[in-house]
Amino acid sequence: MEQKDRKRPQEFILKTTGLTKIYSGRKVVQNVTMHVKKGDIYGFIGKNGAGKTTFMRMVAGLARPDAGEIELFGSTDLERQRVRIGTLIEQPGLYRGMTAAENLETVRRAYGITDRNAVRDMLAFIGLEDAGNKKTADFSMGMKQRLGIAMALLRNPDFLILDEPINGLDPQGIRQIRNLLQKLNQERAITMLIASHILGELSKIATVYGMICGGELVEELDAQDLAAKCRRCQRIVVDHTEQAVHLLEEELKIKDYDVPERHVIRIYEQLENFAQINQRLALAGVGVKESYLAGQDLESYFMDLLENEQEVSSW
Repeated sequence: MEQKDRKRPQEFILKTTGLTKIYSGRKVVQNVTMHVKKGDIYGFIGKNGAGKTTFMRMVAGLARPDAGEIELFGSTDLERQRVRIGTLIEQPGLYRGMTAAENLETVRRAYGITDRNAVRDMLAFIGLEDAGNKKTADFSMGMKQRLGIAMALLRNPDFLILDEPINGLDPQGIRQIRNLLQKLNQERAITMLIASHILGELSKIATVYGMICGGELVEELDAQDLAAKCRRCQRIVVDHTEQAVHLLEEELKIKDYDVPERHVIRIYEQLENFAQINQRLALAGVGVKESYLAGQDLESYFMDLLENEQEVSSW
């Protein structure tokens, strides 16, 4: 008898459970449970000092957790699995008196990589093959970031951890790094965890978001869920939901709406008829308690989320 096909379990590249780090009696990272799936570009969002870098340092083995557990590629044998990750945390560790090729050659030897063409191939891949004898001390910020990413890529990792990779770059540098990251994800199937506070740029490439505030991961959602939450709409709160929905469909011919919770309706079409919709509901005897246009970009959504978290923590 044939067995029925079963849904394959989700493959996590990184999974943390209750991860905590304490410095000087203060919990810098508090009970963080994160899930990074294979193929994700995970956008890690938080203000400066929120705990992003400390969290990444623990995953990379640069800091020891005070509590919690880390799994990499489904294993808790972290020493063995960390050879499969590449990291760029804080600033690239470059020898300023060396060229790009010399910096990469140093890393190649340290890692025991036997392929002598690895440096040449990597320089071509990141677009620094023409840097020649130029010392990294004279590199632009964008060139330094690309070289730092190249150093993280030299062991051909399956998982890349990047801390503010576009911070301080000009628009051209930002575009170059963005294109490089998309290429790595799409062509080399590299999963990424990227911390950034430049949310407009992060939103162009991220497939999943984790939002951290005061060391706590306050929300984790994918790009589709975020887009739905941020979608422009008329949000109304009514006393009789069924009656309101019937009127919207039958009389106003509105089909693009949803009811996310009791008494709340979000309308995604005919936004120009905001006042008329309110008026028609009222004439039909539906009590409209609230009605306003809603919808945000990623930055506004994140700031509102942080404000709500700060209000709750102050109670």
